[in-house]
Parts: sequence; C-alpha cells; structure tokens
Amino acid sequence: MLRFKNLAALLVVLCCSGAVPSRAEEFRRLSVREYRDKMKAAWLGQMIGVGWGQPTEFRVKGEVIPEDRMPPWKPEMVNQHGNDDCYVEMTFLRTLEQHGFDVSIRQAGIDFANSGYPLWHANTAGRGNLRKGIAPPDSGHPNFNKHADDIDYQIEADFSGIISPGLPNQVIALGERFGRLMNYGDGVYAGQFVGGMYAEAYFESAPVKLVEAGLKCIPAESQYAEMVRDMLKWHKENDDWQKTWQLVEDKYHKDPKYTHGLCSPPGGKGAFSIDVKLNGAYILMGLLYGKGDPDRTMVLSCRCGQDSDCNPSNAGGVFFASMGASKIPARFTEKLDMGRKFSFSEYTVPKVLEVSEKLARAAVLRAGGKIEKDPQGEEVFLIPVQAPRPGKLEQSRNPGPAADSKFTAEEMEQIVPPKRK
Repeated sequence: MLRFKNLAALLVVLCCSGAVPSRAEEFRRLSVREYRDKMKAAWLGQMIGVGWGQPTEFRVKGEVIPEDRMPPWKPEMVNQHGNDDCYVEMTFLRTLEQHGFDVSIRQAGIDFANSGYPLWHANTAGRGNLRKGIAPPDSGHPNFNKHADDIDYQIEADFSGIISPGLPNQVIALGERFGRLMNYGDGVYAGQFVGGMYAEAYFESAPVKLVEAGLKCIPAESQYAEMVRDMLKWHKENDDWQKTWQLVEDKYHKDPKYTHGLCSPPGGKGAFSIDVKLNGAYILMGLLYGKGDPDRTMVLSCRCGQDSDCNPSNAGGVFFASMGASKIPARFTEKLDMGRKFSFSEYTVPKVLEVSEKLARAAVLRAGGKIEKDPQGEEVFLIPVQAPRPGKLEQSRNPGPAADSKFTAEEMEQIVPPKRK
C-alpha cells in the first residue's frame, strides 16, 4: 500500500486518478414533495403578480406610480388564464411534453407559429416571421425582428426554471431553443436570467443570492448583466428604492447607449419603453427591496411603471417559488379557478402542475441525477451541482450574421394557425 506524508499529497493523487468527485458530480437533495410545493407556488405567483398589476399596465411611464393609484388586491385577480404572461408558456410546455428536451428549434418554431392567441412586440414579429417561412433562429434576429430587445422572452421564460430545479444549464439551453423564436442578445439573456433565478429558488430564498444565481447564466459583458450588477450595487448603497428607481431611469431609459430599438428609444416622463433591461430592473426592484414581504415585492415592481403587470409577475413568481405554495396567504388563491383552461390550450392549472413535474423528473435524470426514496419512503431528487455555462455575447444593435434559416416546403405545410374565436 502506498503511504503519503500529508493529506495534500494524497489529494493530488486522488484528483489525478479521478477518485475525488468534481463539482459536477456533487448533488443537492430536494424532496419531490418540496419540489411540488415550490413549483406550484411559481405558477401561482406569476398569475397573482400579473393579475394585480394588470389594471396599471403602461398607464404610467417614466415616473413612479403613486401609492394611492395602486389598485387593491382582489381575489378574482388571480384568474389570468387569458393573459399573455401565462398562455405563451403553455405552448412551450406542450412542445416539451410532446417532443422532449431534445426537440429541435425548428419544431419549437412550428408549434409557436401555430399558436392562436393574441401577441405583441417581439412575439408578434417572431411569430409573423415563422409563418412567412423565416425559421428560427432568424425569426428573432434583428435583421428580421426589430423588437429583438423587447421584454417578450423575459415574461415567458419562467417555465424554463420551474422545470429545471437546480439545473441552470438546462435553463440556458431552453433559452437558446425558445427565446430565439422571438428575441436576440439581451432579449434572450433576460429570460435565461429569470429562469436561472427560478432554478435556484428551489434551494435558496435570499433575494440577493437568487439574483446572483441568475447573473451567472448570462454573458458577463452583456448590457443586461451590467444592469443586474448595477441593481445589486445600488441596492447595497441605497435604502430608498425610489432613489434607485431614478438611477435606473437616468441610465436605462434616458441614456441612448442603453435603450434603443423600435419601441424603446431614449425617453423620460411619459415615454413608452418595453426594453428588456429597463423592465428587468423593475423586476429586481421588487425582489431586492421587497424585504421578504409578498405584497411589497409585487407592489414595488408594479409601481416602477411601464410594463407594470409583466414585471410583478416575474417578481411574484420567483418570490413565491422560494417560499412555497403552502405558505401563500389564502387571500391570493381563494378564488382560483382550477378548471379553467389557458387560452388556446388544453392546460388547466392542475394539468400544468402535472406536466411540470413530469418534465422536471426527466430533466433531473437527463442531467445525470437520480430519484431515490428516503428511509420514510419519500421520493427525493438528487440533482447534480452545475456550474452555469452562458452562451456567447450578442448585441442587437450590432448583431452577428443571420443564419439564413428558412422552413422547407414540408415544414410550411405543418404551419396551419387556428382561427381566433
């Protein structure tokens, strides 16, 4: 038997032989029961946040919504089955349910092209491109889609983290698959960032740590990542959220280096902006300044203005995911219609929960994890620890070459959008 004079020498030999597990071979444990609780909370949080903010959407731009203009919560507001913050995700879930995680981006594009619900901005432009035969990723490329930095994938990327507990690289991969149907650059990174926060919310509840986890999922040189770092810095320096709001306004709404595009030119009071960085900062305003309170988290994201239903939806979803459905106050869910279907979908809330768990189980195993039973017979996910691997840097104002991607005649025959009722 070989003998070693110190532990360091032993570790060197073990590492060289592969006997010491790498970080990727370590596991985090999450009971399936806890996964269900947090996954359900994530979906409910989105519906609660968007329902509460919906009456204010784009009513106030370039200024803070006064406290007395914030609508009171009403239990009926939770039923947002007909809201684009919710129903677009049902298309993506259905694609994954039918085709699995190896689904091609072209198939994802065909399914999105066949959706029948109303859309706006990058979603509308992307779907229109798909229906004209411009296949992804070109459907979201700035050469064909001038809305590429709009908020769209940010508001519908929640699903990617919800079905990827502790799996940031799956979140990133899903962003490359679905986010590029309508977005590019920061527009895609925003969704990967949001998904990364959800993925970590199964293990972490501290808002700063959730934000830091999402930040690791996107290119550090991107303007979106710069915004996230600014928000962490300004939150640390300022106790007053409205001071931070003004810093955001000055840099991410008024400065032409940071806001641009068809719908979001530099502006100020009264100026419309659906730029993903500006509205993404408002998500973080609620999470970072919410002080662990669900009402305050959603209300602050809403009071920042602009797309003031989408932003509290993302903030509410992440916050409630970290908390769990069992802790959501009853006033938020007592009027939830469990039998209503989401627009142009066969999915009800119970079906969404069922499909999400099915996909999460597949995701854990696909990533090299395990599903075991503890001594009490309870199922537990063993989830590999992953170091996030962000994609390469892209910028919508200076895009790389398009892929010259077009659907074949056979693929175009599969695109038959339903007529709206």
